[in-house]
Amino acid sequence: MKRILALGLFFLSLPLHAIEWQTLKSTTYPGTIRHYAFHRTPKLDAKTPAALMVFQDGHAYAGGEFQAPKVIDQLVNDGVLPPMLLVFVNPGVFADELKGPPNWNTQKQYKSNRSVEYDTLSPLYAQLIEKEIVPLAEKVQVLSKDPKQRAICGMSSGGICAFTVAWERPELFGKVMSHVGSFTNIRGGHVYPALIRKEPIRAIRIFLQDGTNDLDNEHGNWFLSNQQMAAALKFRKYDYQFITDDTGHGGKGGSKVFAESLRWLWR
Repeated sequence: MKRILALGLFFLSLPLHAIEWQTLKSTTYPGTIRHYAFHRTPKLDAKTPAALMVFQDGHAYAGGEFQAPKVIDQLVNDGVLPPMLLVFVNPGVFADELKGPPNWNTQKQYKSNRSVEYDTLSPLYAQLIEKEIVPLAEKVQVLSKDPKQRAICGMSSGGICAFTVAWERPELFGKVMSHVGSFTNIRGGHVYPALIRKEPIRAIRIFLQDGTNDLDNEHGNWFLSNQQMAAALKFRKYDYQFITDDTGHGGKGGSKVFAESLRWLWR
């Protein structure tokens, strides 16, 4: 599949880390453009297939409360996590070019395709990752094909998106990390607990985090939905962990246990 790179190149300075952001015009979602970036952890060997971890709403994980490069680099140096390539991907917006750094404010300037990409229950977004993002990543680092060496992560709608990718394509990603995942009826995601209980078990490991003060609106109750997810995963004896706290919607709760949850996910 032909991949068209936009000419725009952006840089985002992070505490202790500098990440080079680029833009991608998608063929999976025609008319959209998105920021993406890579980070190589310590101890990577260019010739040895490396582990992979992909983050949705990438800017929120590259910086902000999570500081994923800093946290993961330390865990790799400590020998807790394998050397890996981190991939940060933002949702697409409808534009010919992106003006501004990769953040929420820049995305708000354009018509967003985030909910379509993240909240829809289909294999289409997995196709974007497989056919457009991973080939770019493979130009940076030789990657393992083992799904146990590949994780996908997201927050809110990015959380259900991460689960959908692994659910639809467990041969691509064997690990899922969801923070305040939107397993609600935005675009039908509330059916996942029922699907988990009845469909064949996927070979995936799942980490869920949510807070008792998460959203409660016309789409559903986030904390209740995550409880239903955890109950269904327990019923089918999935390898899962569900961490709860008293936080609301956002990264506060997930970032507090980020290092701990990474240790569990990659154990």
